[in-house]
Amino acid sequence: MAQRIAEAAEASRLREWIRSRVRGSEIYLTLLAMLIGATTGVLVLAMSLLAKAMHLGLYGVDLEASLSATTYIPPPSYAVPAVGGLLLGLAIYALGRWRNRLIVDPIEANALHGGRMSVRDSIVVALQTIFSNGIGGSVGLEAAYTQVGGALGSRVGTAFRLRRQDMRTLVGCGTAAAIAAAFNAPITGAFYAFELIIGSYAIATMAPVFTAAVAAHLITGLLGGVNVPLEIGAIADIRIADYPCFLGIGFACGLIGIGVMRLVGFIEMLFQRSPLPVFVRPVIGGLILGLLALATRQVLSGGHGALHVELKYGMPLGILAVTFGLKALASAVSLGSGFRGGLFFASLFLGALLGKIAAQSVLVLWPGAGLDPLASALIGMSALAVAIVGGPLTMTFLVLETTGDLSLTGVALAASIIASMTVRELFGYSFSTWRLHLRGETIRSAHDVGWIRSLTVGRMMRAGARTVRSDLTLAEFQRQFPLGSATRVIVIDDAGRYAGVVMVAEAHAPDVGSRLKDEGLAGLLVLNDVVLTPDLNVKQAIAIFERSESEALAVIDSPKTGNVLGILTEAHALRRYTEEMDQARRGAIGETG
Repeated sequence: MAQRIAEAAEASRLREWIRSRVRGSEIYLTLLAMLIGATTGVLVLAMSLLAKAMHLGLYGVDLEASLSATTYIPPPSYAVPAVGGLLLGLAIYALGRWRNRLIVDPIEANALHGGRMSVRDSIVVALQTIFSNGIGGSVGLEAAYTQVGGALGSRVGTAFRLRRQDMRTLVGCGTAAAIAAAFNAPITGAFYAFELIIGSYAIATMAPVFTAAVAAHLITGLLGGVNVPLEIGAIADIRIADYPCFLGIGFACGLIGIGVMRLVGFIEMLFQRSPLPVFVRPVIGGLILGLLALATRQVLSGGHGALHVELKYGMPLGILAVTFGLKALASAVSLGSGFRGGLFFASLFLGALLGKIAAQSVLVLWPGAGLDPLASALIGMSALAVAIVGGPLTMTFLVLETTGDLSLTGVALAASIIASMTVRELFGYSFSTWRLHLRGETIRSAHDVGWIRSLTVGRMMRAGARTVRSDLTLAEFQRQFPLGSATRVIVIDDAGRYAGVVMVAEAHAPDVGSRLKDEGLAGLLVLNDVVLTPDLNVKQAIAIFERSESEALAVIDSPKTGNVLGILTEAHALRRYTEEMDQARRGAIGETG
């Protein structure tokens, strides 16, 4: 017993020593990020192999091959999505009965919860995603990869009780490692974390994020890699005359990306409003998916193999258009009916198809244009992924790390920026934040706004404000509150409910007695219907101060009961808001003082 106590004490001292080093030195934080990156790489490889093993067992697809690129699957296998959907639906139903709560993803965790994620919930998400992909659901595994990587970073940060900004950075490190391992692209993984998970790029986060991404890239490379690298043939030189067409592809990707996201939301709404039980919805989705697979196997799974095929071989325009429509519908039905996963890789595949469709359409209308279909496919891949997932630099670096072609990368960046601008102006959400919006959240990025929500009126108010009853006479009020004793006094009615505020100076005006006659305090009440409640955050409180043009407001428990809890001044709310803003800014740029 004594030995166990001593060992626990020693472990506690070790954690405190590591914590103090991590908090005080970027080097130790970077070493911690390296461990997170390497571990995430191994986990990503394991999840990928598990999904491939399911493809082997259920569809007979070799581990080295891809389900979406196979030319033949046994006829009974077309029923796998429906049967698997039943099992998935029953699991979702049971989970909802046992643990009915929303699961926080890395973007939401960093935006609202200071980087805190549940490891248990993340494992559930990962298993559901692997199963959905394994039974042929038209969803990618990237959601599982980033969920597990982010949760690992969060768990490490929690174990060492790190600062809020360090926690957010480690979540970014885990997701950067996940994407780097999945695509054999460490720079892409790092910028995925910067743009989509951390929400900013700073010198303080550069070293740990890049280290985690490189560590994951190296460890998965040593173990054989997660996916086969894309085989890119010779790309024609980019001409100045091609730029309008390529930029037009970017604009089209923005519009179509909005359409795909709305399609997912629409189908999800149809399933939710239908009388179908929760566990039946994935069955219907699986049946639809099986029917679509009869037309083309490219709708199955994430689409890695299908992307290889489309980039390597030329397909007629009609087949490309049909494949695009079927894949978009398959992904929307899969997600809308309850399959777990994301649109990361589906957006890359759909973008490549769209780029080829655009190139062939231009050649039909203008035979002498000479637009390279392969270059168009890669630009469309980047632009549509930006429209749906977000992250212009992330997807641009994916093109660069895939092709090594700087001139093509520059055009891809321009097209991606146009796609991003189009989505921001006309829609305002990425797919992740759109799903959060559908369930009532208002965040549009991973920028840290959680501190705003936690800085509530209840935390800032001065409790125990003095009150008087509304039936108090004016003379008695003047006697209790002489000039200079207070600025304002809260008034309550006979039932103890908030009635308004009396300004002490106004109560002592020379003509107040003759002006009000028998009205008493009722004639002096202001702000009768303008109050604060404890749950309001600081930004909401400041907005109410601005609308009411008041320097202080009463805080009540709720409009229904009207019990006075305290008072909050605008000056104090603004000061606390400025202090927290400054602290968040210093954390983002790496200042610790």
